Amino acid sequence: MKRINLLAIMVLLCVGCVKSVRKPAIATNKDIERRVERILSQMTLEQKVGQMAEVGIDMFGNSISGVADDKEFVLNEQTLEQMAEKYKFGSVLNAPGKALKAESWNPLVEKINEVSIRYTGLPTLYGIDAIHGATYTWASPLFPQEVNAAASFNRELVRNMAEMTAYEVRASNIPWTYSPTLDLGRKASWPRQWESFSEDAYLTSQMARQMVLGYQGEDPNHIDQYHIASCPKHYMAYGMTNSGQDRTPAYVSIAELREKHFAPFKVAVEAGALSIMVNSASVNGIPTHADYVLLTEWLKEGLNWDGMIVSDWADIVNLYKREKIATDYKDAIRIAVNAGVDMSMIPYDIDFCPLLVELVKEGKVSKERVDDAARRVIRMKVRLGLIDRPNTYLRDYPKFQGEEIRKACYNAAAESITLLKNQDNILPLDVKTKVLVVGPNADTMRPLCGGWSYSWQGDIVDKVLPNGTTILDAVRNIGGDRVKYIPGVEYAKKGNFEKECNVDIQAAVRAAKGVDVVLLCLGENSYCETPGNINDMAISANQQTLAKALIATGKPVVLILNEGRGRIVSSFVDGVRAVLHTFLPGTEGAQAVADILYGKVNPSGRMPYTYQKYPNAMTTYDHKCSESVDTMEGAYDYNAVVSVQWAFGYGLSYTNFEYSNLRVVEGEHFKAGDKIRIAVDVANTGKRSGKHSVLLFINDDVASVIPDARRLRDFDKIELEAGQSTTVEFELDAKELAFVGQDGKWHLEEGSFTIQCDKLTAKLYCTETEHFGENI
Repeated sequence: MKRINLLAIMVLLCVGCVKSVRKPAIATNKDIERRVERILSQMTLEQKVGQMAEVGIDMFGNSISGVADDKEFVLNEQTLEQMAEKYKFGSVLNAPGKALKAESWNPLVEKINEVSIRYTGLPTLYGIDAIHGATYTWASPLFPQEVNAAASFNRELVRNMAEMTAYEVRASNIPWTYSPTLDLGRKASWPRQWESFSEDAYLTSQMARQMVLGYQGEDPNHIDQYHIASCPKHYMAYGMTNSGQDRTPAYVSIAELREKHFAPFKVAVEAGALSIMVNSASVNGIPTHADYVLLTEWLKEGLNWDGMIVSDWADIVNLYKREKIATDYKDAIRIAVNAGVDMSMIPYDIDFCPLLVELVKEGKVSKERVDDAARRVIRMKVRLGLIDRPNTYLRDYPKFQGEEIRKACYNAAAESITLLKNQDNILPLDVKTKVLVVGPNADTMRPLCGGWSYSWQGDIVDKVLPNGTTILDAVRNIGGDRVKYIPGVEYAKKGNFEKECNVDIQAAVRAAKGVDVVLLCLGENSYCETPGNINDMAISANQQTLAKALIATGKPVVLILNEGRGRIVSSFVDGVRAVLHTFLPGTEGAQAVADILYGKVNPSGRMPYTYQKYPNAMTTYDHKCSESVDTMEGAYDYNAVVSVQWAFGYGLSYTNFEYSNLRVVEGEHFKAGDKIRIAVDVANTGKRSGKHSVLLFINDDVASVIPDARRLRDFDKIELEAGQSTTVEFELDAKELAFVGQDGKWHLEEGSFTIQCDKLTAKLYCTETEHFGENI
């Protein structure tokens, strides 16, 4: 009897010691795994290493950057053959300087696949930055950027954006996009703010899921010819740079990393993302390309994810050249591959391949690690169907560049553009109003689209779309000869994106005398990545002077902001009568702007980030409660220590929405495993129909670490006719109210929580403390 009891105890102890195995992020498919292993078993070391190499298209021909726009990229087939034979690369990336026509993409990728199959037995994996439409396909309609997608607070709309993008990209014979960008835009000056959804982890996570499903479809193991592989980036905390400059170090607590920055990537992986791109910079002193903990332990092992990790642009060699943690390029390769990088983006040279082969033969990188990396790349190709169908052709995509996608681009812009001020209801304008359109953003397509628009910096948009619709064009389409135009300030056609020219402010002042309203179009020109770094958050001096001069005329001024990040406008914004924020609304955005100005569309966007008021008072809405009295000034008119121009979630409408009867339907007193259901009644008390995003905030009143002032927990976009009302219900798991402690693990603590919808509040009560692991 004693022996039996002892045996039972030992069994129980052993079971307790076994680490629980997390369900695979992507369901394991035995047929796919058998096929992958069969392919892998037939490959040489050199072929396996080749699968880990992603080379730039410019290596195979002439770069067309800076040459005449009617010139096409010329593929050097001899160079392609030689490189494929010698290095056996598995992937190719990028466009040769600018967008190509789909008719050019089709045979180009087809030829690369043909040569790749000849020397490796596998087609190439071609990747492109198609982040808001088929950005590198000539004249394709472009959606608004991600910041607009978040401002819409519309999940269905965002998924549709990604699905239509996939269709256009696949028509160009490209199966992989480096999107979505999941960096949290929490540093106002960061030049990639507009590429990201939001400063908020929950909103970003929700949009991440929709983008991944839109790009890939419902089954990540079987992606059809109308979908593409996603590559969420830049894992992680890339936007948290201390300097606010691109590709510079971030220092973030483990608690914040886990709770906020890891969260969107976790959701994307669980939605089936096939690949992840790495942060170019460093976190807490460790370059992310060298961070075994973040790449392998958190991402691959922690989420039981069998996808592929790709480096960013030349960032493995940067471990040696920039970050100074490697003695040479070979040492950098050793560090990155052993940390968990599966594919190296190598746009300039191909030394990666022979150096990695040497490292394996020297025992510094194991054969098992190379097998694992190659296996992940091959698995991705199988899941994409590339082994059986290496190419897709334009002829099979009848909706390509058609009216359906143009309408979708317009709808996305219309739902994201955000009304921030409307003093005395000056908007919408009457069609008979005499209007002066002014400003550098009035008559150019470039700032409407932003970076990654037919070129890296988005600087050829007006050449690609000579008949595109600018804000001036769209306003004239409605107002006709009642619309006058004097730029006052213009952007230079060449040089730094901030460079301005043709400054004639007095001409604009004189023209204002003969009109009823001034439409002042200010903001930024397009930029991307490091070239978009700035030293001053304020909008340019010329634009400030122009604004002040026009306000001084006494004419009502409507400020139309068109910018990738919130440039500070506090020096003059109090003097304007209305503010409409377009963000970067894409090729159809100008018409959406005009339709909102004239009342054809009722604006429904909300701020996806905090618009800063002062350069030395930067914050986010979810700052620690000790930073403010009650909450932030702005959206809900509470007093605050931290003063902002416009708060996260703020946005006006041409109608009025009133909230009532906020209530807890289920789970007012809850424990970790419970469901919580909350309801609120919303009525349109105005005179016209409108769309409206209902935002649910829940925050911990007291916690063992300082709680955030507010946290978005759910949202829903509704549409109500004048006089109509509805009940909006939210359901969430109680564990979603947990936070990450200083131990890097999740905790749900006993105590009260405050619920907020608009100005209404209610209470929830957790009755039992629960401690979780690193993932919940």
